Amino acid sequence: MPSAWAGMNWIAGGAAAAILLPVLAIGIGMPFWIAGIISAAAGGGLVFVLSPRKLFEGLDASGAARGKIEFARELLTSAEPLAIRLEVAVSTIRTQAVAERVRHLARISREIFAGVEEDPLRVDRVRRFLTYYLPRAADLAEAYAILEKSGNRDTTRLVATSDLIDRLDTAFSHYATNLQEADLGNLDIELKLLKSSLDEDLGSSQIPAPDPGKRRA
Repeated sequence: MPSAWAGMNWIAGGAAAAILLPVLAIGIGMPFWIAGIISAAAGGGLVFVLSPRKLFEGLDASGAARGKIEFARELLTSAEPLAIRLEVAVSTIRTQAVAERVRHLARISREIFAGVEEDPLRVDRVRRFLTYYLPRAADLAEAYAILEKSGNRDTTRLVATSDLIDRLDTAFSHYATNLQEADLGNLDIELKLLKSSLDEDLGSSQIPAPDPGKRRA
């Protein structure tokens, strides 16, 4: 998933190569051209390791599924900066209870992201969360921090904003549960299929429990 650190892999790789080159050439006395090759290889390797992965790149899908995966990728890409805004807002809010609530919003956001990454075909279950509630939560968290720092403290607006953040927490939890219910639904299907297969192969009657006496013999 793209993050605020996208592009830092090139900076880190260049810095590593720049540091390693004089160490090898001057500190160890290695020929400059060999040190240059090793430094470039080390820097390039670091760039590759730190390169952000593309969402769902390992999934093989076609048709409608491919469209749903692309849609999920777009939504998560847009949602990532919003989650970061929530995480940053936590450190700027002075009221501990509100800061903890915003921290909880950020944590649930990450859990929902992970759920969609695991199965992008479930994205419709949390589409409204990603496109509406999460942006509003980021706006409100930042607005609360600004209101706290205002010279003319507006208690009415602070209370109203705090109340909405509390209600958003309920909405976030609802969507997280909604995503989990999709997993439970899949589990129910798997259980039914497994039971059907066992009934077909072994019969619907229960298999007798093993005799402990025979086991000891």
